[in-house]
Amino acid sequence: MVILGVILLVIGFVTGISILWTIGVVLLVIGAILWILGAVGHSVGGRRHYW
Repeated sequence: MVILGVILLVIGFVTGISILWTIGVVLLVIGAILWILGAVGHSVGGRRHYW
């Protein structure tokens, strides 16, 4: 998600398409938050198993 955000940021910056820039920033921020939560040991979007 972080890599996709960076790619969209670059494409949006080069072409001047602001919606790609905006989507890239959002994906970059969300990806960074999920990466940090995963790094500190929190399970993000995990499934519960009852056996």
